[in-house]
Amino acid sequence: MSNDPYAAVLESLLPLAEQGDAESQYNLGAMYFHGRGTSENFQEAIAWFRKAAEQNHVDAQRRLGYMYEEGKGTQRDDAQAAAWFQKAAMQGDARSQNNLAVRYARGFGVPKNFKKAAAWFREAAIQGHAQAQIHLGYLYSKGLGVPVDESQAVSWYRKAAEQGDARAQNNLAVRYATGQGVEQDITTAVSWYKKAASQGNARAQNNLGVRYAKGDGVQQDDKIAVSWFRKAAMQDNINAQVHLGYMYAKGQGVPQSFPQAIAWFRKAADLGSADAQYSLASLYFHGQGVKQDFKQAFEWCRKAADQGHADAQYNLGVMCFNGRGISKDDKLALVWFRKAVEQGHGGAHKALNWYRERAIGQANPAAEANADSRFANFG
Repeated sequence: MSNDPYAAVLESLLPLAEQGDAESQYNLGAMYFHGRGTSENFQEAIAWFRKAAEQNHVDAQRRLGYMYEEGKGTQRDDAQAAAWFQKAAMQGDARSQNNLAVRYARGFGVPKNFKKAAAWFREAAIQGHAQAQIHLGYLYSKGLGVPVDESQAVSWYRKAAEQGDARAQNNLAVRYATGQGVEQDITTAVSWYKKAASQGNARAQNNLGVRYAKGDGVQQDDKIAVSWFRKAAMQDNINAQVHLGYMYAKGQGVPQSFPQAIAWFRKAADLGSADAQYSLASLYFHGQGVKQDFKQAFEWCRKAADQGHADAQYNLGVMCFNGRGISKDDKLALVWFRKAVEQGHGGAHKALNWYRERAIGQANPAAEANADSRFANFG
């Protein structure tokens, strides 16, 4: 005799399910899905979910959508997932309405259509579905499928935030901090940041760290800033990793440690942060926390410059001009100076003016003989 308490339940459900009872079919599918009373079996699960779904059992339709979405018990099929979510959505199921809206927003299994996405998000949001409320707020903030309306974005973020959704709380805090769709109120922003951060939301933790570092809406406190940056950085929040790197480099809130700064900058740089890549370039150039290495400085600077980082573009131009980390190359220097000028970089603008003066013979020959005095890296 089995010691599994679910075994008897499964045995009692099977004859009812075979007789066509939709609720029993759904529950039987759930037991196969979770491996209760039997071994986990996604193929059996999807077969029973389908029987119930074809009888318009809304939970089974939603589950079937997930099965196709995740490729469990069947091949992944976005069109089938969307079709089953739609059937459940048409019956008023808020979760399926949100799922279908996401698919319209992304073009998964259905043609991308932000108007339809907004319509389905609204159906779910009206029923109090927090994720749909966040999504609808986002569409209003970006004008996707609906007119741009920051006040509507704030309204929907607030509804989700008041339900305790951390992402919505952070979004609402950002609106109060910037005055988008609501009167700017840093104190209220900090309050919402704290609610989200205390739930582990990495963006809110980073944003709260910034407030403490600047003393914006709170009493300035580098140690508390570092604490929040660290919490977010441990969750691979790139901005927090960069901020934590800066704090170690400057010795703010923590003892100055260039090796620690490099470790955090590298984490963010490897994740694609241009700011972190530029900071690493500066540390390699000056030999802070690492052995001075102009080639490494050049490579990290190039990575940041390729992403459009204006200071990196300017400094890459200077390195080309001075022959640091690369053979001296005036033509390549000009390329990077021009890219930086396009972004309004003042130093690059001065560099281009000097090139023009040199071209017409008006530049100071002594400056060219001592190029480092003309253009300095990472000041």
